[in-house]
Amino acid sequence: MIKSVNHKDFEAFGVVFAEKGQPSALINGHSVAVSNTETAVYQTVTDTWLGCEMGMPVLSVSTKTGENLDFHLDRTVRLKAGVEFHLTALGGPAAVQMAGLSIPRLLRTTIAEKQAMGQTLRVTKLCAFLYQEKEPGFLFPGEAQPMPELVYVDAGKMHAVVDGREILLEQGDMVLYGKDQWHTQHADRNETPRLVTVSFEAKGADLEKLCNRRIHLPPRAVAILQEMLREQARMDDYSGDMLISLLQMLLLTLLREEDARRETGQATQCLSSENQIIRAAQQYVASHIMEKLTVPLLAENVDISVSYLTALFHKHLQISPGEYIRRMKLQKSKLLIREGKLNLSQIAKALEYSTVQHFSRQFKQMFGMTPSEYGKSVQ
Repeated sequence: MIKSVNHKDFEAFGVVFAEKGQPSALINGHSVAVSNTETAVYQTVTDTWLGCEMGMPVLSVSTKTGENLDFHLDRTVRLKAGVEFHLTALGGPAAVQMAGLSIPRLLRTTIAEKQAMGQTLRVTKLCAFLYQEKEPGFLFPGEAQPMPELVYVDAGKMHAVVDGREILLEQGDMVLYGKDQWHTQHADRNETPRLVTVSFEAKGADLEKLCNRRIHLPPRAVAILQEMLREQARMDDYSGDMLISLLQMLLLTLLREEDARRETGQATQCLSSENQIIRAAQQYVASHIMEKLTVPLLAENVDISVSYLTALFHKHLQISPGEYIRRMKLQKSKLLIREGKLNLSQIAKALEYSTVQHFSRQFKQMFGMTPSEYGKSVQ
């Protein structure tokens, strides 16, 4: 991967200067055309100055182990004597100013390696992104869409039926329906599941390995999905791009997990145990969301210490357990506001906030609007 030129990464090869253009004033200064197809490999004889003259040149220097480090030559550098290097171009043509007491020695001419990193997966369109609390015993009669559809169970349980095969999904589980895949969904009579549904178009990686089966999301993937929900609530000029980028990251995370699972046959016992603890904690929060929740209480109910629970949440979800509780209560408050059965004071009390003002401050901090403004927006 191409790095920016910086003192720390470059100190083994030479010096980085703050300003461009210095080589042209030195002895033997000349312009070197840079190609993105064929390139010359040099070795410096004395200190050699290099600086960008045109385009986007890439400086590749060889380490002692024979590997190449690639730097975007956007600043002037001075290479030490004895450094092996070559120049290539990103995109169109480029040129480099080269100078020094002696011209570098030409070692060989070679075909330039491809510098840009390719994409394994590219989400091209986000067709739908929904967060819904279903009614008890809901029944979705079925459909087949011309694009993949992801359904994640945020709370409760749901049955998915794909080609006559039933898949039971519980909190933290998801299913990915493939293109034109007929499927139905329903819940048991007393179940009111909360679902995230995402339909999208994508190119590149084969998503079939993820389709039509129960996948329990690893904590890293859950954190990405929660970030998508926060981004949807924000909805500014950048949210569409952010949602597509986060969805792409979510799918890549699942593909990587799947490849690792297939290679090893099963996850390590330690990671499996940690995931079980996180899942138990998430389930406890979901089922007691209308009660007073504290981190010590949560740790006690999953039978571990507060410090270990905090470490696991930071490791897998990149947030503290206290912050997770806060976010889940605020997500629940949005559902209660949309239902319209309780006023804001009653919602704050039901969710065990000390005051309605405290609830309103946290809501605005999380979603960028007050609870009353949100209520008006969904009427």
